[in-house]
Amino acid sequence: MKVTGDQALVKKINKSIVLHTIRKHSPISRAKVSEMTGLNKATVSNLVAELCNEQLVTEAGPGISSGGRKPLILHFNSMAGSVVGIELGVKQITAVLCDLGGGILEEIHRPLDNHQLPHVLGEMKGMIASLIATAPNTPYGIVGIGAGVPGMVDENGVVLFAPNLGWEMVELRALLEKEFGVPVTVDNEANAGAQGELNFGVARDIRHLLYISAGAGIGSGIIIGGELYKGARGYAGETGHMSIEADGQPCSCGNRGCWELYASEKTYDQPDLHLPARTTPELVRYAEIGQEDALRHFNVMGEALGIGLTNVINSFNPELIVIGGTLSVARDWLIEPLQRVVAERTLPYHKQQLQIIFSELGSRGAMIGAAFAAVMHFLGDTRVTL
Repeated sequence: MKVTGDQALVKKINKSIVLHTIRKHSPISRAKVSEMTGLNKATVSNLVAELCNEQLVTEAGPGISSGGRKPLILHFNSMAGSVVGIELGVKQITAVLCDLGGGILEEIHRPLDNHQLPHVLGEMKGMIASLIATAPNTPYGIVGIGAGVPGMVDENGVVLFAPNLGWEMVELRALLEKEFGVPVTVDNEANAGAQGELNFGVARDIRHLLYISAGAGIGSGIIIGGELYKGARGYAGETGHMSIEADGQPCSCGNRGCWELYASEKTYDQPDLHLPARTTPELVRYAEIGQEDALRHFNVMGEALGIGLTNVINSFNPELIVIGGTLSVARDWLIEPLQRVVAERTLPYHKQQLQIIFSELGSRGAMIGAAFAAVMHFLGDTRVTL
């Protein structure tokens, strides 16, 4: 198929390239932007002038001279606007107000023990409104809201199926846009977490990444060739519902033996266990003082995480796996059994140069990634795919 574009489209693409080059690499000179993008200096100067007029880029200087006049240095104006990122979890809702560069300005948390839509929507609206009220005065104000949810989401922001919430066909984007009058992006929380790690965490510049969101359930954000992979209809990454036990426990999704039944916080609810606590932070405190039941349970969970990871490693051959979500605080007790199982079971060529690390963003990764999706919707990312 032939792809054609007029001069206006070419300019739009080039402007997007220049803006995102400055966003990623500022402070940066015009000459460096020209070198990195392959655009000639005159084109870069004209596009930078437009971006400065739009208050998305600022100039400061002078920079270091290589022999001639000292150049002015370009900065991405992260305070041109702000966004709200919110993660809807099974046990809590967390939300942040961010600048356009991903910097956290405010953060709030609320527990969640009622999954009925009116209650959850009321809580989300209250948290978003509270953050908007604290937003600084900026040229563009609140430019968008990004939400990460534990379920399957379509391209229209409809939550098709969220088994851990008991939701089906919830038009979340439309409901929030009607309330706040700004663009809303909605995605699976693991996809949001992958974007958070790729842009602000330990996975920057990684081309082939698996982000594992481990908490009340398990989901995966898959980055292939530097791009988020969503599958044919946008639902890829539901690895928490792959079977690791053929005749295992029944799951709320309708399957049996799902990975998240053995490697997530769902394991705490098993009645035959003698755990000293039923939440990850509390179990971590017991593990820190050497309580045997807590240590034993984290070891079993780590092994189960390793079994599931072996399957996704053999399937996707990533260069990096980042484990985030609320279970990331238990890293010290999960990492050894997890890595031992992966070493024993993974195909030898797949584990060469593979790194498995826990997120430095921790449980914040998904809401930061959701906020980033709202930023990108505002800034635009115009490209041509052949």
